[in-house]
Amino acid sequence: MPRFINGCLPLSSKRRSRKNKGSILLNTSEKKCFDMNAFATLPFLFFLFAFAGMLVIGFSRGKKENKEVFLSAFNDLLAVIKPDDQTFTNIGGIVGYHANLFFREKGPVSEIDATITLLPRHAWLYIPISKLIMKYDRLFITLYMRHDPSGEGHLIESKYSGLRGSEITNAHRLYREEVKWGAYDFYLYYEMTKMYDSLVEFIYNNPEPGIIRHIAIIPKQRKGFIFMIPQKGQVAKYLGPTYQLIISIFES
Repeated sequence: MPRFINGCLPLSSKRRSRKNKGSILLNTSEKKCFDMNAFATLPFLFFLFAFAGMLVIGFSRGKKENKEVFLSAFNDLLAVIKPDDQTFTNIGGIVGYHANLFFREKGPVSEIDATITLLPRHAWLYIPISKLIMKYDRLFITLYMRHDPSGEGHLIESKYSGLRGSEITNAHRLYREEVKWGAYDFYLYYEMTKMYDSLVEFIYNNPEPGIIRHIAIIPKQRKGFIFMIPQKGQVAKYLGPTYQLIISIFES
């Protein structure tokens, strides 16, 4: 006896016509059953189309937002630094860009490198994982200086200091104090009293760190370093004073 599946008779059990062997004749009830099976797949197909549409929309919006963040950050960078020449390189599709800024005149800064890495906002399936790993957009700015500073110094946000890649190499031989900068807890590392005074004065004159998470003065490499979380329209506001701080330390 044939088995019924969901109230329907399988095609293998259907009667074949004696006149036309190889064709299958369906009675009225069987046709209704066939139609019901076809109709049952519609919600799944609708879900697939809707899901694909969401991914396409997410890709477009994410790509646009990343481009806006990148352009805003690098335009602010150029407005503050005012280099004589610059080159820009794409290093990661729509999630990574690099800039080299050059100076013809012999000022305190010889060259500046800037790298921005962005969350994959265009990839909705991956961005939750990326936020757990990367947490936020990142802008790294390295200043190559022509003079030696008065010792090493760092202002680094305490939570950021615990992330991988943010370790301070010479922390063991530097003095450290915990300071409050706006609503954030920072560590102030210093080698010389002069460096300590410069960083404390900077905090006093700029009571909010905003998007800044790390400022570093590295004498052995003649480098200044700034790490910030780029936000549209905010980079110039917080980069300007920090850039002047680093220049003043290397010139003093």
